[in-house]
Amino acid sequence: MAFTPIQPDPIPQPCITLVGMAAAGKSTLGEMLAERLDWGQLDTDRYMESYYAMPLQTIMDTYGLQEFLRIEEHLVSELNLTRTVISTGGSVIYSDKAVTQLKSLGKMVLLDIDESTFLERVGDAENRGLAIAPGKSLSDLYNERQPLYRAAADIVVRTDKSTPEECVEQIIQAIDLI
Repeated sequence: MAFTPIQPDPIPQPCITLVGMAAAGKSTLGEMLAERLDWGQLDTDRYMESYYAMPLQTIMDTYGLQEFLRIEEHLVSELNLTRTVISTGGSVIYSDKAVTQLKSLGKMVLLDIDESTFLERVGDAENRGLAIAPGKSLSDLYNERQPLYRAAADIVVRTDKSTPEECVEQIIQAIDLI
């Protein structure tokens, strides 16, 4: 029997990128959304860990905040995907280059949570690989990133007011894929 290569989609499907604060549900909803759509799923934090063969917190501790952000920008701005749900690290929003690339791949969805939910879910943020400058509080980080997320987002879904299943449905309806 002869090998017949699989032909790619004649019209490539765009990606969906999930952005938002740590603990907003990007990884969880990314997996659920990808399964629902029968698409691939890429978690950029796991990609960084794989690329450097170390946990995210170790990358941060080894290279420092500025180099961590540069690494993230480089890896994310080189992505060239279709039919993929991309769950980003919360700090990706600091890179115009990475955000521009992600938006070129498809719609960007902000998974939004309020500040008190963020603080409750991340706790002391120890060993999360959180990209936060020395001397900044978690509240400072939240308030610094919110306007950046909102400016980049095509769609906003509140993940602290709905179940994960409801959030997936809201994203699908907003994107109008099914």
